[in-house]
Amino acid sequence: MRTPHAALTFFLGFMSLLTGLSGSSTTLALPVISREFGVSNAAATWVVTTGLITTTILLVMFGHIGDLLGKSTIFVLGGGIFVLGSLFVGIAPWFWAVLAGRFVQAVGIAMIMANSMGIVSDAVPDRQRAETLAIISMFISVGSISGPALGGLLISVASWRWIYLMNVPLGLIALWLGARTVPLTRPSRAAVGQIWRAANWTGQNLFTAGILLFFGGGSLLAVPSKRWLVIGALLVGAGLTVYSFVQDDHANTPWIAPSLLRNPDYMISVSTLWIVMLINAVSNILLPFYLQSYLGVSAWLSGLTLMIQSVVMLLVTPLAGYLADHWNRYNLTILGLLALIGSQIGYASYPNHLSWVAVLWPIVLNGVGMALFLSPNNALTMAAVPPTVAGVAGSLNSFARTFGMTIGISFGAQLLFAQLPGVKVITPQVALLPAFANVFWLGTALSVLGLGVVIYRRLHAN
Repeated sequence: MRTPHAALTFFLGFMSLLTGLSGSSTTLALPVISREFGVSNAAATWVVTTGLITTTILLVMFGHIGDLLGKSTIFVLGGGIFVLGSLFVGIAPWFWAVLAGRFVQAVGIAMIMANSMGIVSDAVPDRQRAETLAIISMFISVGSISGPALGGLLISVASWRWIYLMNVPLGLIALWLGARTVPLTRPSRAAVGQIWRAANWTGQNLFTAGILLFFGGGSLLAVPSKRWLVIGALLVGAGLTVYSFVQDDHANTPWIAPSLLRNPDYMISVSTLWIVMLINAVSNILLPFYLQSYLGVSAWLSGLTLMIQSVVMLLVTPLAGYLADHWNRYNLTILGLLALIGSQIGYASYPNHLSWVAVLWPIVLNGVGMALFLSPNNALTMAAVPPTVAGVAGSLNSFARTFGMTIGISFGAQLLFAQLPGVKVITPQVALLPAFANVFWLGTALSVLGLGVVIYRRLHAN
């Protein structure tokens, strides 16, 4: 018996809302966390990066496990771990404890993200899939909207810790609803043991080592004396990451179904998503420092400003979802990339004084571009694969999303501070704007690359 679409969509959307709420609030809290624990602005970004790296490493694995043991079961279990991690971060007395709590939280997020799209593919027919995915995206947008506004309010009147502590009661309510909404299975110990023994741990370990080396090297970009160490770590990390996919492709029990890596329509959609999420993440991590630390805007007003992108996405996404089911999905993704290019040019042109017109129009255009791109691209991604591998296909799609965000946040911040030698905390006296603009001109170039990939896919569509 299939779960009713409305109940299923609400549960998946509500959990997505919580994870979106946590992520968007975290970036806003970074300047405050930096001051409270006495760490540099660059070090504070690891509160975000730690979670994203962990999620990146585990996404494909949990998608494969979801296909074998039940996507809904892994999804709900991940919700419980997410709630536990939120509690750990909320009560953490030291900076390293915050990072540890973010690690636990990210394990749960990986389990949630890896199976969400697969659950939709199992339960919803293709003719309604884009609209269902668009509704879930709306929940994510609501979380992103609420995050900056609510996070800014909590920071102003209470503490950044409540950004995480509020996830505990909300998460428990969501899990209670979920247990009554989705069919759960309890796999036998023998089944779990068999999967554990047969899994391609060599490939997973190679992938983990590659990701850690890659981002570990990236974290030292702002240290000139470590240049050769950085280059070595980046090259070795990238090499190990790529080789882990090659090794997995030849393993007896691969994490990723070999048919996915040989599916050009699927791989183009996933690659384009990776580029778009990388570009979008750069603005998410840098704008709080520009608004709060450089211009002196309050956390509350900064949060309201940043949430405008998500408001726009919330308003445009239903239209994008409808058009994706009734119009050409490829053309929509092209329109989305054109809007994203315009937003990057706007960010690169930000002034050294507070001008709300100059600040807001790139944020609005960014929201339009993301909404027009994501709904049709998600539908194209899942329509390109058979139901038997929908779980791992969804997790690999989520991996591309998270990996892009991780690179954008980690390297966006590091590239900024690499151009500001000796600067640990941004203030109005720091010559921020030239370095800030250079990062976004790079984002513009990557947006053009993404547009080229999308046009190539359009021209070669069957």
